[in-house]
Amino acid sequence: MKKTFVLDTNVLLHDPSAIKRFEDNEVVLPITIIEELDRFKKNPDETGRNAREVSRLLDKLRQQGSLVDGIALEHDGVLRVSLCHRETLSELPLELEGDKADNEILAVALEQKRRCNCPVILVSKDTNLRIKSDTLGLAAEDYETDKIDVEGLYSGMTEVLVDAEAFTKLFQTGSIALEGNFYPNQALTLVDSANPAHTALAIVKGESNQIMPLPKLPYHGISQIHARNREQQFAFNLLLNDHISLVTLVGKAGTGKTLLAAAAGIHKVADEHRYSRLLIARPIVPMGRDLGYLPGDIGEKMNPWMQPLFDNFDLIFGSQDTTSKPSHWRRGHEELIERGLLEIEPLTYIRGRTLPKQFLIVDEAQNLTPHEVKTILTRAGEDTKVVLTGDIAQIDNPYVDAASNGLAYVVERFKAEAIAGHIILHRGERSTLAARASELL
Repeated sequence: MKKTFVLDTNVLLHDPSAIKRFEDNEVVLPITIIEELDRFKKNPDETGRNAREVSRLLDKLRQQGSLVDGIALEHDGVLRVSLCHRETLSELPLELEGDKADNEILAVALEQKRRCNCPVILVSKDTNLRIKSDTLGLAAEDYETDKIDVEGLYSGMTEVLVDAEAFTKLFQTGSIALEGNFYPNQALTLVDSANPAHTALAIVKGESNQIMPLPKLPYHGISQIHARNREQQFAFNLLLNDHISLVTLVGKAGTGKTLLAAAAGIHKVADEHRYSRLLIARPIVPMGRDLGYLPGDIGEKMNPWMQPLFDNFDLIFGSQDTTSKPSHWRRGHEELIERGLLEIEPLTYIRGRTLPKQFLIVDEAQNLTPHEVKTILTRAGEDTKVVLTGDIAQIDNPYVDAASNGLAYVVERFKAEAIAGHIILHRGERSTLAARASELL
């Protein structure tokens, strides 16, 4: 049976193509959504761009006929724009009276339920609106087209039981073939079935089932940073592998995601000259109450947002303690910036660019929508490596959650691709206090 889906504005702001995602069913847009899109379209961020994209799509569709009567979509679907009638709005409970956009969307959904002999479902990413809908006897759902099973999120690692003969062959010939289903570039811990204390670190070579020993890291570390645990060794291997174009690192605070990525980027750019520049970007999403507009030029405005990155550079260059430094001493990353080897900027300026032969790190990627991540990845030019880091348990963007953010979305979509690698970092290495805080609080 066909269904009628009434969409909230936030669904379209989250995914401008949402109108096309409901197959052969009817999609209804309350007229108040058009007003809200008009208000959001002036924003310079991704929300504004999405609003403009939806407006252009609706303008294109209206040329095919009347939006009120219905426009045919792909897969036999239908799109309609519905007016909100005063009499229906007045029937809402006293607490929901008024011309508030949410109330008008509820009124349209109630009208659709009365006129339609099919199931009517309100689709919204607003938890409170879904609760209101339920109290009015309306079915409500979250927009789950791009939802990921967080509990089953691909970790990038697994343990495999092997016999002693396999261990010997691995280190004598440099590779072995194992039965089983492995993902490209998956990190393996080989465990001796006869002696579980005997283990070895290995990695799947591309799309084949060939298993290779994990390459050893330099004795002096990568940009003076040493891997402190097995997960970090796996992560460094992916970051240093030039055949892998996309690396995703997920982990809680203090696991070393950004530090490892920055250390590998500096090594590849400044030491090996494999890439022309290290470009680091972060989404401008505040944690907690925003401080408002900041004074100064672009560098001064960006400084509070980029300070976590500077902290990592201080650790890499050993410049945390400036008391023993001469007056002419400069922070290491500033020299890299002057030499054109390092660039730090907000994601706002990534759109429209082409980035060839660069080592691109996108920090705090859990605050991005799938559409925003797609925009970033499609900026990558020839020989560019992209690293996405973030903690899907710490999301400050109100339009995404742990299951719908761009970072988790990319992990699941790219896990079977030979050009991609992924690791979830579990063990905190920032300090004993930071590790215990992540566990207990």
